[in-house]
Amino acid sequence: MKKIKYLLAILILSLVGCGDSFLDRAPISNMNDLSFYKTEKDFTTAMWSGYNRLYSLYGPESLPSFYGELMSDNAYSDNTAGTVQDYEAFENHTMNENNTLVLGYWNNYYSSIFILNNIIYKSAGSDFASKNALISEARFLRALYYFDLVRAWGDVPLVTQPLTISDAYSAGRTPEADVYKQIVADLDFAAANLPLKAAKRFAGAASQEAANALLGKVYLTIGDKAKATEALQKVYGKYSLVPYADLWNKTKKNGAESIFEIQYKGGKSNPYSLYWAMFTPLDNRIVTAWGGGMNQVTTDLWNAYEPTDPRRDLSIQNGYTTAGGVKINVKFAIKWKDATAELDGLREASDNNFIILRYADVLLMLTEATGDPKYMNEVRTRAGLPLYGATGYPAQYNTVALAVEHENQVEFALEFHRWFDLKRTGRAIDVIKQSSKNITLTAGQLVLPIPLEVITQNPNVMKQNEAYK
Repeated sequence: MKKIKYLLAILILSLVGCGDSFLDRAPISNMNDLSFYKTEKDFTTAMWSGYNRLYSLYGPESLPSFYGELMSDNAYSDNTAGTVQDYEAFENHTMNENNTLVLGYWNNYYSSIFILNNIIYKSAGSDFASKNALISEARFLRALYYFDLVRAWGDVPLVTQPLTISDAYSAGRTPEADVYKQIVADLDFAAANLPLKAAKRFAGAASQEAANALLGKVYLTIGDKAKATEALQKVYGKYSLVPYADLWNKTKKNGAESIFEIQYKGGKSNPYSLYWAMFTPLDNRIVTAWGGGMNQVTTDLWNAYEPTDPRRDLSIQNGYTTAGGVKINVKFAIKWKDATAELDGLREASDNNFIILRYADVLLMLTEATGDPKYMNEVRTRAGLPLYGATGYPAQYNTVALAVEHENQVEFALEFHRWFDLKRTGRAIDVIKQSSKNITLTAGQLVLPIPLEVITQNPNVMKQNEAYK
């Protein structure tokens, strides 16, 4: 019987060591899943694994990176490693059901959800002090992972408990609306049971505010602006904007603006980050030891910045000079710059965290939800730019909707937001056509194909997205 890769995976757990963060980790091997979940320590150990999956799910070659940025007008790929056409399919929207990256993403998300389902399902019959907190964290992560899945594929199998192989064979795609209902239910539970940010278990743990911020984004995505506003107002005023440069300062991690942040630890013997190494120009050999050439900056993104916007030069470097004195005109991300990182081969073992949710996002979402530019103007005040409605504000963004779209692009450049934002607001097809990529898309191409291997394993219930039939 063929292995069901898309719903079940081997449970690979990581054990917290002497510290209080999933940065301190050691693998558990030869573990029998059926007999593992007995004590509070067992469930806590499993939860570290749930957080650890963020490293791969949000890494530089992840679904949020390539779907969120590479598919948009912000980025292009200069990568030549692996199956080049699979990377180019995201950049140029030449996607097909045989894309190996898409299959890998599908498998990775479902194996991650399998871990969380074990925690949620098996803790029901247990009684320990931190039970509610761990279940809440697991449901927050499950909501986040399903939110990525449903935005990228539309209808996806909704699995909320561990499945046997026979059950997995009968699982088909769940309507998108029902997946969103489960996401909302998970976030409602998390928001009601997670601690406030000051009391969360460790720096990278989920909090009540993180659940409400994500819930606001979910409600915006499904078109319920009133409920989005309600959720986001629960976060408003509880954080503050920091100087933009501080967001990328390795010595100022988990600052006053950070709501949910993936924790990395520099050095080749640690769980280090690769954003700096992989987002620098391909084989540059001077900016970094090598350079992956991924998510390179388009002229569209560069030109989107207003002339006096300081965020441009804090986010993007405009070219570099080779050892021989030749200027290379390529624009690339510097938000995750780590010039002193230890090398692991030809890759920098960098110390940069990655922020999934931050307060500026809450402010811009509030303007999107309410139509009130005052929240967006807080972000522009931080940048030292003319406020919406004031003299000097760019005339081309003459509606609040266009103004928010512009602000999102430059505020969150290369942070895996752009394509998700454009799809949510119904602007993706127009923007990509008007960009330098000049790509004509249909609505069906806004979602990814179901991997062929997944359909082959279960052809009676697993149907392909319309654009890829």
